[in-house]
Amino acid sequence: MPQRLVITERSHEPRKRFAEELRCLRSERGLSLRELEREVGWDSSLFSKMESGGTLGGPEVVQALDQYYGSAPLLLTLWELAVGDPTQFKERYRRYMVLEAEALGLWQYSVSRPPGLLQTTEYAREALTAGGLRGHELDQQVDARIGRRRVLEGEDPPPFRVILSELVLRNSLRNTRAWREQLEFLVEASDRPNITLHVLPFGVGLHGLDSTDVMFLRLLDGRTVAYTENDVSGELIEETSKVHHLQRTYDAVRDLALSLAESRSFVLRMLEEVPCEPST
Repeated sequence: MPQRLVITERSHEPRKRFAEELRCLRSERGLSLRELEREVGWDSSLFSKMESGGTLGGPEVVQALDQYYGSAPLLLTLWELAVGDPTQFKERYRRYMVLEAEALGLWQYSVSRPPGLLQTTEYAREALTAGGLRGHELDQQVDARIGRRRVLEGEDPPPFRVILSELVLRNSLRNTRAWREQLEFLVEASDRPNITLHVLPFGVGLHGLDSTDVMFLRLLDGRTVAYTENDVSGELIEETSKVHHLQRTYDAVRDLALSLAESRSFVLRMLEEVPCEPST
């Protein structure tokens, strides 16, 4: 009778198994994280986060590790299983956030709400509350969203081009004061040299981004990635052909939008329509 195979105690959950294999392969080589950094070329902090399950990393670093360890295609297969797990939507968003913070240039189309990078504190709070967040988790998410604005600040901020559907400017908050502050912030942002703001008015007809928010990021390595989001899901897109298709669609929408001067005037008209709160 053939000997039964020994079942390992390693996790069957894709994300955990991926992290376990990374730790095991490095341990077998007797390498520190710093030594692995010197050998493979990526930062040791990234390897640490991947081995702890804090991030999955990208396909490039996983392929490099597979090649270095001589384990191909094990790590890339485990990575694909982990990324394909439907529970990993938040992980893909976290990876997008890392890329956003490092981007050399950003451009976005927004369907019904201002981009997270251009939201005021009160707008972010009402939007996240509408999404079901409460208490400490709500406070954390508001702080995180407002903290993202640092991407557009500093001595040499990246350029940011945004196209706002007119619906963004019509979909007001219940709190009149907070809505005025949001519109004022958009006007202020449009005056910054690194921010280009267009308005896409009603009446231009149907187009390829009618129901989809999309953000493009130009990265340090010259690549451009996209993040698309609708009412039920979001997706980080890195495949070159898909990104190029979205870029062409975005360019077509931009051609339909108002000029910069017309867009600024449009936002100011929306601001004038908001009733002023009575003085006390």
